[in-house]
Amino acid sequence: MKIFKKNSLKISDNKRTRAAELTLRESIYPICLVTILFFLWGFSYGLLDTLNKHFQVTLNITRSRSSGLQAAYFGAYPLASLGHANWILRHYGYKPVFIWGLCLYGVGSLIAWPCILHRSFGGFCAAIFIIGNGLGSLETAANPYITVCGPPRYSELRINLSQAFNGIGTVVAPVLGSYVFFKHTVDDVASLKNVQWVYLAIACFVFLLAVVFYFSPIPEITDADMAFQAEETHAGTDVQPFKKQYRLFHATFAQFCYTGAQVAIAGAFINYVSETRGDTDDPLAAQFLAGAQGTFAMGRFVGVILMKFIRPRYVFLLYMTMCIVFISPSITQRGNTGMAMLYLTLFFESIIFPTIVALGMRGLGKYTKRGSGLIVGGVAGGAVVPPILFAVADLRDSTATAMAVPLAFFIAAWSYTLCVNFVPAYRDVADKFTTTEVGITNAHAHDEETGVGAGGVVGKEVKESPAETEHIDIEKS
Repeated sequence: MKIFKKNSLKISDNKRTRAAELTLRESIYPICLVTILFFLWGFSYGLLDTLNKHFQVTLNITRSRSSGLQAAYFGAYPLASLGHANWILRHYGYKPVFIWGLCLYGVGSLIAWPCILHRSFGGFCAAIFIIGNGLGSLETAANPYITVCGPPRYSELRINLSQAFNGIGTVVAPVLGSYVFFKHTVDDVASLKNVQWVYLAIACFVFLLAVVFYFSPIPEITDADMAFQAEETHAGTDVQPFKKQYRLFHATFAQFCYTGAQVAIAGAFINYVSETRGDTDDPLAAQFLAGAQGTFAMGRFVGVILMKFIRPRYVFLLYMTMCIVFISPSITQRGNTGMAMLYLTLFFESIIFPTIVALGMRGLGKYTKRGSGLIVGGVAGGAVVPPILFAVADLRDSTATAMAVPLAFFIAAWSYTLCVNFVPAYRDVADKFTTTEVGITNAHAHDEETGVGAGGVVGKEVKESPAETEHIDIEKS
């Protein structure tokens, strides 16, 4: 059968596969397949926020100690995005990283099963660390893949639309937690046993999905493809050494600060509501968290629509500014007013992460894979900021007061938003990609021969001799 042929997991980065010129129609299947991954880590992330509070009650641990879940989960991200996953991405390609990440996710889920059964918080943190490595690997490949797979001018729309399914996953997990983990049982240990079946189901599903990815002919995108795309848009900055890619480093810093603030707010949401809103128990607070995550998902869909008519950097500026505006009152307000401020904050958080990824990768050309690892590595902020927030909450005995911590990190991330909109060196690169016709008009004009491209791309492929490829690489270095 044809599907069992040509499933090589390695492709040369020196060779163009014409994937940088995919049209909208050609990019639909790979984008849909990769979007499934966004739902998976959204579900895992939402589940973590729910379990955070539940472990505080079941195991009688402090808020700061329970934040070890977030520390283990997000602390694994830089190990993946800057280490093993990025190495696989640069030496083999996107598909092998997808398969590797799914396998790690499955292994971690299997390990979580006995740890939950025996109420081992340390063991569960270890399982979450392995899961974090798997999801960090998936994010290392999936975020840049969605950004570059298809016409460049729609990259922000694509990644925000895919990330919207991440938001749906974060809604489903708290709902599941409130109705399965917390309710219909008077025994906290019995409620934890319910969780183990969820992780077993996750393991089975992701192993099956890894097989699907292996046999799926998704297009592979090489450094040569990205160098071509950057050159065609006249926005390439890869003529400079990697150490001079200042826009990339600023985007990584913004990602670190923003993700840390987002994770801290979500992780503390149940505590915040149960403390500040009278007669609110944990199951009800978990349902409120599901509602807040629903506004988060809605914010992404609204953001995608706005970006269709307004330049993405303008929408980015609006959303980031509103995060600062609405998190501030939550520090002093209580009850429904304070909770409403967090709802609005989550709505405007929605597009920030994927938009930083898309804008930060603009013009990186042959540095795209390396740069994507750095930006995704910024997710490590999720391991740093929550412990700070919970430490302040324990010190002040108030989660509301501790919301000053994510406010400070939002302000730090805002610096990148301002530069993208008002500093020419940032703004011009973003705008050139927004107006490019690559992948829209005269698609594959630079291809020479019809055939099957590397990585399973059906269509046209550039054929170069090894000598010609080497010549091109020397010129671009």
